[in-house]
Amino acid sequence: MTAKNRISARLGAIAPSATLAVDAKAKALKAAGRPVIGFGAGEPDFPTPQFIVDAAIEAAKEPRNHRYTPAAGLPELRQAIADKTLRDSGYEIDPATTLVTNGGKQAVFQAFAAVLDPGDEVILPAPYWTTYPEAISLTGATPVEVFAGADQDYLVTVEQLEAARTDATKALLFCSPSNPTGAVYSREQTAAIGEWALEHGIWVITDEIYEHLLYDGAEFTPMLSVVPDLADTCIVLNGVAKTYAMTGWRVGWMIGPADVIKAATNFQSHLTSNVANVSQRAAIAALQGGLDEVEQMRTAFDRRRTTMVRMLREIDGFEVPTPTGAFYAYPSVEGVLGREIRGKVPTTSAELAAIILEEAEVAIVPGEAFGPSGYARLSYALGDDDLAEGVGRIQSLLA
Repeated sequence: MTAKNRISARLGAIAPSATLAVDAKAKALKAAGRPVIGFGAGEPDFPTPQFIVDAAIEAAKEPRNHRYTPAAGLPELRQAIADKTLRDSGYEIDPATTLVTNGGKQAVFQAFAAVLDPGDEVILPAPYWTTYPEAISLTGATPVEVFAGADQDYLVTVEQLEAARTDATKALLFCSPSNPTGAVYSREQTAAIGEWALEHGIWVITDEIYEHLLYDGAEFTPMLSVVPDLADTCIVLNGVAKTYAMTGWRVGWMIGPADVIKAATNFQSHLTSNVANVSQRAAIAALQGGLDEVEQMRTAFDRRRTTMVRMLREIDGFEVPTPTGAFYAYPSVEGVLGREIRGKVPTTSAELAAIILEEAEVAIVPGEAFGPSGYARLSYALGDDDLAEGVGRIQSLLA
């Protein structure tokens, strides 16, 4: 057996998560004693609110949570998701049209797996979260990138989407607020994109996991609230990770047409079965517990966002659109490429990120992880002091 065919072609073609790789490298360097500051990880730095932790502790004591439960999720959690959807998105769903997944990533993959076949195309606005193209490719479908740069505030237009549409187009991935850019589509833009998809019979897979992290008066627009007629060809992805600082608890969900949810549930029943029951009980507490602590976290993120954008704009060669959602800044760094930095001349954002890590001991994620080179993602989900110190090091290096 040759090395070439030891691993299946499908899995051999998968690239590792660039964001997790950067975070892992930063942590390894810190463990080795280097004072690395990491802007790579897309997770809140706050502890999970105590009332959620307390609910999990109590759940762990109950024998009923020590057993298998329905693959689609605890009925109580599916009802809580339906109630939360009505509260936050303004429309009613049947709890039976929800599927609880092991984090948002499983929801992403299962949504694509449920509706795509080899030969299908998925329009993927770029910059995009690094997992989307890998999940699409695993189904045998092809991601078709549509790029919107800093000059468009990273927001694609209907005209761009239409130019990318072919007879093979099956779905559109829509993410607002956006990872990695922090861009937020307006109500009018969201409606226009949804109406375009409806007109052409294109599935919309809408990732709404950053819905509560908004700034400067930006508003979250649920796709199905403005184009309800899409309900039969729309899958909504969400979870508790970002809103409630629960990335490690691994609870996400997908909402969709009954036949899609049934197919994805059948798949999950063989793949992972049910999500850990203690985590599901914690998620119920989170969804039923209000948003007061979420608002406190959002306020801190907003403060850090203001600091980061101001400091990044002080770097000659950086162009920094103002992010109005999530917890990322996504500067264009093209003005720095080709410039000598301590004897090195980066020509790509990947090379620039390597120089910044080596020379300034700061970890950022290069644009190549999310689409074209020439950009970088920096998360401001870290402490104020570390944020100011880390961006300050980049300023000094590139001065």
